[in-house]
Amino acid sequence: MNRITKLKALFFNKNFLAFLIIGVINAVNGIVFATVYAMFINTNVAFIVGYITSLSISYVLNSSFNFKERLQLSKYIKFCISYVPNFVIQNLFVVVFFNILQWPKLIVFVMAAIIGVPITYLCIKLFVFFD
Repeated sequence: MNRITKLKALFFNKNFLAFLIIGVINAVNGIVFATVYAMFINTNVAFIVGYITSLSISYVLNSSFNFKERLQLSKYIKFCISYVPNFVIQNLFVVVFFNILQWPKLIVFVMAAIIGVPITYLCIKLFVFFD
């Protein structure tokens, strides 16, 4: 199987579609939590706390509905670790576009939620829920 066929098989399947749907739910959760938290704490800290909150919900949804595996602390830890690259990318995005360029925080939160999806899917597929 050549590389392009392997990439198609990895990304164009029902697991990736379910991941995207759960990702939309996760993104909405992250945006809502970060926005609410930002009413009480620093915007950058609010983004981090909102991200962690939505990450926990995402683990439960992905385990239960997408990959159909029981919840385990060891998998939750791996799941959180697999999100580190995405978190770094998104947090840098917030720092640059909110702190430096002064874009509105809601727009920055939405845009940050959209980026990094393929990287995150690869990380959790290969590191947490591998076949």
